[in-house]
Amino acid sequence: MAHRTSEAFVEKTRWNWPIWLGFLLSLLAVIGYPLFFVRFPVTRDVPWANFVLFGISAVFLLGGLRRVFAAQPVSRGKIVSPILAFLSFAVFGLFCCGIFYGSRHLPKSLGAPQVGQKAPDLALRDTHENLVSLASLLAAPLDRANPALGAPKGVLLIFYRGYW
Repeated sequence: MAHRTSEAFVEKTRWNWPIWLGFLLSLLAVIGYPLFFVRFPVTRDVPWANFVLFGISAVFLLGGLRRVFAAQPVSRGKIVSPILAFLSFAVFGLFCCGIFYGSRHLPKSLGAPQVGQKAPDLALRDTHENLVSLASLLAAPLDRANPALGAPKGVLLIFYRGYW
């Protein structure tokens, strides 16, 4: 009889590590995006690494909740575990709201050229490492074999909005 009491005490005071690990991973996923993952275009545009961390976190959170509610009838983690799981899922929801909704409503860049505005002369390197300027594109004929066609009247520049 005394042996069963000590087992119940050990089971009652056992630390629920999956719920805490899931909570910490969800915090790491949120904090890791602005501190680390935003530096790389492959994880900045679509934060797939953060979603993977959130997925692993959800597995640990659900495992921790199952461990608390299914294994023992009396446990001290029945209050803390749902609170940590709720906070983790709320953090995930706020992260998704910021990524999918907030990033679509970024303010317009004041220094970006507007539609129809004359672009300043610029020079960039092409695939053969030759320097090509905007003025040289406007001065050169389109077809070098038939220079009678003349120079182009304009150049189309395409700007992709990013995090610059």
